[in-house]
Amino acid sequence: MDGDVIEAIRTAVPRLRPAESRVGTIVLRDPDAVVSATVAELADHAGVSQASVVRFSKALGFAGFPALRMQLAQELSRNAADLERSDIAEGQLNPSDSLSDMVSKVAFHEARTIEQTARLIDLAALEEVAGRIAAGARVIAVGVGASGLAASDLSQKLHRIGVNCLNAPDTHLQLVHAALAGTDAVVIAFSFSGGTRDVLHAVEVAARTGALTVAVTGDPDSALADACDLVLRTPAREATLRAAALASRMAQLAVVDFLFLRIGQLRFDDLGSVLDATRQAVTPQHLPRGDRS
Repeated sequence: MDGDVIEAIRTAVPRLRPAESRVGTIVLRDPDAVVSATVAELADHAGVSQASVVRFSKALGFAGFPALRMQLAQELSRNAADLERSDIAEGQLNPSDSLSDMVSKVAFHEARTIEQTARLIDLAALEEVAGRIAAGARVIAVGVGASGLAASDLSQKLHRIGVNCLNAPDTHLQLVHAALAGTDAVVIAFSFSGGTRDVLHAVEVAARTGALTVAVTGDPDSALADACDLVLRTPAREATLRAAALASRMAQLAVVDFLFLRIGQLRFDDLGSVLDATRQAVTPQHLPRGDRS
């Protein structure tokens, strides 16, 4: 399989059969121990049959448990090197943390999340979306809450290079945009969980018009991912009061940047004149340097 094993397990556990889910829970609880465990030992620890361990491995896309264990060992080794480099543990934010500790944890996990996003992203899907938009497809970006900020960021960036991108914080207006999408539109839906009803509804409405629908989500098996034509995946980790929880926004913004820059590359011949025009329009709104008091 491609991407991070631990992230894949965390995403899959809620949807696996009970016995397989117990195996996944054990792996997430102590992945270091699992690396040195046999199929029989892991099955005994989870209270399931050895066949359940094998099915769990195959559900994640591995040929069997040895292949899963090997990739898990490689990932843990990489993570250990990252943690040693940064002198940061798992990123739990504690009341006793100094300001320096807190800043270091957040910075580390946000940087790590961007790296994970780059490893997880489906390059073929990214290229298809960017190609459609660069060729002139209309763009509609939808999202609510924090995911709405990512949708807004995409809209702002695309407008700057001459690509019209409809985006509205009002969910009813998002539905209006979706209802009028049509076959020449690309609808990009942001939802970390993939289970936000407003976003899912907008995608369903847009799909009925023939628009290409794209999910930017941390859960490739979510209702949103299932409803969309293409999925641009972000890392799945999010938890209360952890630096990693704050990083889900950074993952979405990284996808926005990947998409924006690829579209810019594909429209490179026109890019200079468009950027000059937009820069000239906004430059008078800035105070001259040295006169910003």
